[in-house]
Amino acid sequence: MNLIEKINNDLKNSIKSGDKLRTETIRSIRALILEFEKSGKDKVVTPEVEINLLTSAAKKRKEAIEQYKNANRTDLAEKEEKELKIIEEYLPKQLSAEEIFVEVKKIAAEIGAHKKEDFPKLMPLAAKALKGKAEGRQIKEIVEKFLSAN
Repeated sequence: MNLIEKINNDLKNSIKSGDKLRTETIRSIRALILEFEKSGKDKVVTPEVEINLLTSAAKKRKEAIEQYKNANRTDLAEKEEKELKIIEEYLPKQLSAEEIFVEVKKIAAEIGAHKKEDFPKLMPLAAKALKGKAEGRQIKEIVEKFLSAN
């Protein structure tokens, strides 16, 4: 079952169950995908595009949570956190720092990256390999940590 089918199925179920927040969040995801499809004649929703759209939606929620917390709006921050959890259900499982480090180490061994100067070679490959499985900021920190340890 692809993402569109899963979202449509989950949307029907959330409407039937009366879960307004879940319905609203799933509709927003569905709207993102439909908007992307209609944005150009050669736009095809591939698994990579799905991950990009979902990651973008998750990132927006995280930024909103931070802003609401800074403004002492815990009610709105909680709503965004609930929406984020729903979006994360559709994303691949997020890797732990240790798992990211292992992947970075593997990639570095393949290309022979060991020094800080190798960052421009290692970072793009690590980001591509871990796309959707970890945040870019976290990948960057781990790549830097790995290269500085050697």
